[in-house]
Amino acid sequence: MGLSRILVSGLMALVLTGCAGNWEVDYGDGLPADVTKNWRLADVVAVVPESLSVSNANTFAPNADIVWHGDPFGDRKAQVAAIVDRGITQGASELSGTRPVTITALVEEFHGVTPMAVARAPAAVHNITYLIQVIDASTGQPLTQQERIQADLEAFVGNAAVASAINGKTQKVRITNHLAAVTRGWLGFGPDQRREFSGFGR
Repeated sequence: MGLSRILVSGLMALVLTGCAGNWEVDYGDGLPADVTKNWRLADVVAVVPESLSVSNANTFAPNADIVWHGDPFGDRKAQVAAIVDRGITQGASELSGTRPVTITALVEEFHGVTPMAVARAPAAVHNITYLIQVIDASTGQPLTQQERIQADLEAFVGNAAVASAINGKTQKVRITNHLAAVTRGWLGFGPDQRREFSGFGR
């Protein structure tokens, strides 16, 4: 191995060691199914505040609130809002009661995995946090308190990422499906997704 490659490998190890930690899916107590069964999904509104920082840097762990490379270059905040909207909509679509509700999500962090991390990191984590609330779609009355959901997800890297993408399970698809599962668990009619895990992330 050449000297330059040794130096790069050592630097990568230092960067990743600094990002190692414990991650989780957590949303407090969640909502009781006997309440949510009376709701019917009318709309989902996902917002990424203008105050959040964005990075398009292709480094191992960019220091920003929004990091996303799973779409062509463009408005990253709009792309992230669309993913969160789609995931929550997918997860809440089974609500079939009589009371129409709107679910709002205020994104605090959406830290996807960069191409460099996919190609060269031994492991990685998608870090996703947002504040969620249910509102009566007819009256605007809040039906829940605003609650923080942390929806971290292990990322695929290396050959696993390539195989997953070939099978149609891109970062966007995996994250969307994960957010849907977390939403179902939070609403009380799907498997509880809360858990902790270790790995490399921001």
